[in-house]
Amino acid sequence: MTAALLSLRGVRFGYPSRPVFEQVDFELHPGERVALLGANGVGKTSLLHLLVGLLRPDAGSVRAFGRERAHERDFREVRAKAGLLFQDPDDQLFCPTVLEDVAFGPLNLGMTRDAALQRARSTLADLGLETFAARVTHKLSGGEKRLVSLATVLAMQPEVLLLDEPSNGLDEASLQRLLDYLEHLPQAMVLVSHDARLIERLANRAVLLQDGRLTEALLHRHPHAHAHTHLHAHLPGHEGEHAHTDGLIAPLPALPGKAVSKDR
Repeated sequence: MTAALLSLRGVRFGYPSRPVFEQVDFELHPGERVALLGANGVGKTSLLHLLVGLLRPDAGSVRAFGRERAHERDFREVRAKAGLLFQDPDDQLFCPTVLEDVAFGPLNLGMTRDAALQRARSTLADLGLETFAARVTHKLSGGEKRLVSLATVLAMQPEVLLLDEPSNGLDEASLQRLLDYLEHLPQAMVLVSHDARLIERLANRAVLLQDGRLTEALLHRHPHAHAHTHLHAHLPGHEGEHAHTDGLIAPLPALPGKAVSKDR
C-alpha cells in the first residue's frame, strides 16, 4: 500500500469540559474516499481539525504528506495541500464578493492577482456558479454559501479534501450537481455527512467514531426485489445483521454492528 497522505497515531484529545478521543488511529491513502460516521457531538469535526492543525492532540502524533507535524509552522504546508470545508460556511467566507472569497486562497499560495482571479472564475464555472462572481457573499442563502465555500477550497487545488457536511442546505438540483462534480475528482477525501445519498455515491471506505474510539466499518450495497439499492455500513464481523431504518446514516452509532440503509 502507498504511504498515507494523512495519519493520526495514538491520538488523545479533549476539551476542558469533556474528553473526546482516546487512542485514535487513522490513515488516509491516495484514492480513498473515507466516510467518517458517528452521532452528533462525538468529535468528527474535531478529528478533521486535528488533521490540519487547527486543534492539537493531548497525546499521540499527526503525520501529513510524509512528515510528522507538531507546530504551527508545520501545518502551514498541510493547509495548502489539504482543503478543509468548514461545517459552517460563515467560518469560511469573509470577503465582500464571491469572486474575492474564491480568489483569496490562490492569492495566499503566491499567485498573482490576475492568475488568482482567473483560477477563481474557472472554479466557479466548474461548479456552475459563474453568475455568482459579483454577488455579495453575506447576502447568499445558506445553500449558496455552502457551494461557494466549496469553491474556495477547490480553487486552491489541494491534494486532499476534508469535507464537513458538504450537502447541508442544498436543494435537490444543487445536491445532484455537487455529487456529480465530487464523484469525478481525483483527490482523496474524508467525508463527514449524515446524508446517505452522498455517502453512497462517494465513499469507498468507512470508519465509525463512537465512545472516543475509531473503528473500521464495512460498506456494501445489495439489490432488493422492489428494484432499488440500499447502502449498509457494518462493523466488521456483523455483516449479516440488518436493521433497516427509513433515515440517514446517523442512527448507525446507536446500533453498533447493525446495518443502516437508505432507500433511493
